[in-house]
Amino acid sequence: MNSTRQPAAEVVVALTGGVKEDAREVFGALRSAYGCDRAAEDVPNEVPGAGDRPTVWIATFDASDVRARPPRPARLTAPVVATLQGGYAAVDSLRGSLASAFAVREVGTAYGDQEEEVQLRLESRV
Repeated sequence: MNSTRQPAAEVVVALTGGVKEDAREVFGALRSAYGCDRAAEDVPNEVPGAGDRPTVWIATFDASDVRARPPRPARLTAPVVATLQGGYAAVDSLRGSLASAFAVREVGTAYGDQEEEVQLRLESRV
């Protein structure tokens, strides 16, 4: 992300319930639409020795750093839960981009004074 980012435009995205390939698909879709705090080659990996413990993948996206192309439909091996936390407009923007790549169902929402947290269930649309 660039150094002129605005905190209200940042959205923290946490993914659970999928395998690393699914996390790569979701983050790849978002990275095609927004600036990200992680380099393109910094992809989700399994943690050695984690066993059956749940894994959470996290990245921060900048909704003010919009890329030219919207995400394309992508395939997931299983449903993934995405938790988005940030300013209202920024979260809405990322939610819309996710809906262009995946089937999105809202699972829960928590509202704050200046930001919200939304939990979404993502599934393949293709």
